[in-house]
Amino acid sequence: MLVLGIESSCDETGVALVDAPGRELPRLRGDALHSQIEMHRAYGGVVPELASRDHIRRVLPLTQAVLARAGAQLADLDVVAYTRGPGLAGALLVGAGVACALGAALDRPVLGVHHLEGHLLSPFLSSDPPEFPFVALLVSGGHTQLMRVDGVGRYELLGETIDDAAGEAFDKSAKLMGLGYPGGPALSRLAEQGDPQAFKLPRPLLHSGDLDFSFAGLKTAVLTQAGKLGADLERRKADLAASTQAAITEVLVRKAMAALEQAGLQRLVVAGGVGANQSLRAQLGAAAGKRNVRVHYPELNLCTDNGAMIAMAAAMRLAAGVQAPTRSYAFDVRPRWPLSQLQ
Repeated sequence: MLVLGIESSCDETGVALVDAPGRELPRLRGDALHSQIEMHRAYGGVVPELASRDHIRRVLPLTQAVLARAGAQLADLDVVAYTRGPGLAGALLVGAGVACALGAALDRPVLGVHHLEGHLLSPFLSSDPPEFPFVALLVSGGHTQLMRVDGVGRYELLGETIDDAAGEAFDKSAKLMGLGYPGGPALSRLAEQGDPQAFKLPRPLLHSGDLDFSFAGLKTAVLTQAGKLGADLERRKADLAASTQAAITEVLVRKAMAALEQAGLQRLVVAGGVGANQSLRAQLGAAAGKRNVRVHYPELNLCTDNGAMIAMAAAMRLAAGVQAPTRSYAFDVRPRWPLSQLQ
């Protein structure tokens, strides 16, 4: 079964083709991705209207490129999957519209996929795929969540952010320091040159006794510290970046280990853009080594939004029998769609 996946939830246009051969895990046949970072950099953040228009320009050429790389034709497709939500409404509509138009033209069924489930299942495309059950740490954009995952479609929310997510804490702190867009990767690169113990920054909810997160207070602390430094900020910026990253990663690691203990599991999946952060990976690896915990990640190129995770999630949902594709090509999108509401 060949599944085409289209991702257009925000500022990356992703298309991929996976082959789902019966009971085996689906394998990636080809993928292509276009990032809009350069276009949005001039504005210091994503401009939704520009994002939507660029998806329109990119999605069909990327589809053609993926099919060519895979040695396949449109007629070979069995299912067309797309990101239904959450995300930017206009951007989601582009992917949904193209997917449903392709499905109607080819007389193939279509399937709308939850963006976060795509991230959640993306490690199954890696060279070291996990096994169910596991605890998942989802750190993608505006989402920071801990989930117990017993199978495809069997998700229990253990904890989530009550305000800013980890990714937002990276981006907003970077902006306060005057770093470029996108802020998170810029802060992480700068942090490599600094002292993570230079400034004592708060670890919000670290001792709350639950598995929820809160990073808004950390952003305020970074703003306060930057103000205290004044003209000295430029010289100490790497130290402040390293201290900020250390605060975020410590909370993520401690909460993830607590979630594993609460769930009685020894397997952790980390997915989403922040999952590519090397400091987080190092700290999780050290903590996991002390507890005999296995940690699984997507391949680095699949940490950010991509079409492969959408095609993979669709193929796994179909194989598990938890969702059937449809030949009804009237579509809708869900810009706000908690993973806990996925059926």
